[in-house]
Amino acid sequence: MEFESVNWIAVLVGAIAAFLFGWLVYSPMLFAKTWAEGSGIELTAESRPPLGAMILQIAGLLFLATVIGITATFNALFAAILAILAAASLTISNGAFCGKSTAALAIDAGYIIGAGILMIIAQGIL
Repeated sequence: MEFESVNWIAVLVGAIAAFLFGWLVYSPMLFAKTWAEGSGIELTAESRPPLGAMILQIAGLLFLATVIGITATFNALFAAILAILAAASLTISNGAFCGKSTAALAIDAGYIIGAGILMIIAQGIL
């Protein structure tokens, strides 16, 4: 595998777009309250995401964006879609084991799928 053929700019743009999309999805403007209630988390005005979780989120987005970038070099869109669906399914199963509500699970899965779509778009445009 030659990593030189990966469009690293598209990988970074896709990961950044996905991170910003998550910021919007989990913000008070959209689903923060519903997600927090369904996840058993109490939000306050001082609530901040845990630093470790944010670092892992960024790492995971970079990993997924890299997978999408690699599949783009082989024109393997179906493999990219399967990777996104695998990530969403694992996220849902983990949340279900933790007792999250259906709404919180849907928000989590929707975020992963939306993030993956943004990564594919970044590869297609750039």
